[in-house]
Amino acid sequence: MMVKAIGNRLYRAPVRMEQAHRILDIGTGTGIWAIAMGDIYTNAEITGIDLSAIQPQWVPYNVRFEVDDIESPWIEGRKYDFIMCRYMVASIKDWPGLVDNIYDHLNPGGWVEFQDVTTKFYSVDGTFTDEHATARWMDSFSAACLAMGRDTTVAPRLGAMLEDAGFENTHSECIKTPLGPWARGGHFRELGMMNLVLTLDGLEALSLKLFSELLKRTETEIMAELAAVRTELTTCSGGAFHAMFDM
Repeated sequence: MMVKAIGNRLYRAPVRMEQAHRILDIGTGTGIWAIAMGDIYTNAEITGIDLSAIQPQWVPYNVRFEVDDIESPWIEGRKYDFIMCRYMVASIKDWPGLVDNIYDHLNPGGWVEFQDVTTKFYSVDGTFTDEHATARWMDSFSAACLAMGRDTTVAPRLGAMLEDAGFENTHSECIKTPLGPWARGGHFRELGMMNLVLTLDGLEALSLKLFSELLKRTETEIMAELAAVRTELTTCSGGAFHAMFDM
């Protein structure tokens, strides 16, 4: 969805790829971004780091994956020309510490790019409110993350953190992303449909463990809440409410 949102591109930073020999993908997940970069930029060495070894075995020759905690001490002397950090708002406890580590491990002239989301749905026209089941679910998710020490509201503050750490030429961009296919125009309609599908598909994975362990809810309570969210999203996201979030 992020690739679609930024114009079918893998990144926006003005990186001179002919000079980017070492690239790091923080929180690589399935490795999809690192693999795509490796296919395109065959002269670069691309490393993806994640806590889980869920990446495919067969990848481009210039791509490798490491199982590690990005918040643990970084390897001294290992520097990069470009660092990507995507979808990590619910995974990082110490954002200033991560930003400092990135600064210390970029080569002179190197770039870092953060691509992330806010965890608050809203509407400009008032059709979506805090009383909607989807809004209550997202508030519960944010509360559970905060109970783990992870602040899901950090994305709008990353630019200031970068400047505080000493980065220059910083740029922030906010992309309003519909929830559902209600928006006019093909691009945002497709983006909204992708957002809806991802939200519906991820409801249980994002909720069951967090809500039971951190919010002390029973499985019955959680499944009832998720059922209400599914019903609301499938019946209202086409136009009854105009919900969106920011990326």
